[in-house]
Amino acid sequence: MNPARVEVFVEPFRENDPGPHVTAAVSALEDAELSTDMGPFATVATGELDDVIGAVTVLLRSSFAAGADAIQLRIERGS
Repeated sequence: MNPARVEVFVEPFRENDPGPHVTAAVSALEDAELSTDMGPFATVATGELDDVIGAVTVLLRSSFAAGADAIQLRIERGS
């Protein structure tokens, strides 16, 4: 096993209104069957490293296509 954790912050940030750019990011993580927790400022997902990397690729494309201005990512192995 090669576990990993990704934390994602998608901008623009709108309190209580995540918008399609954020929901696209969350959907990419969920579609990859990662364990996902959408928080008030960032979304965290865990799974196998290869699955996280694949999901991040889809997340970037779909979030920018849905109107994201910026995306911050932090990926850690072994979580």
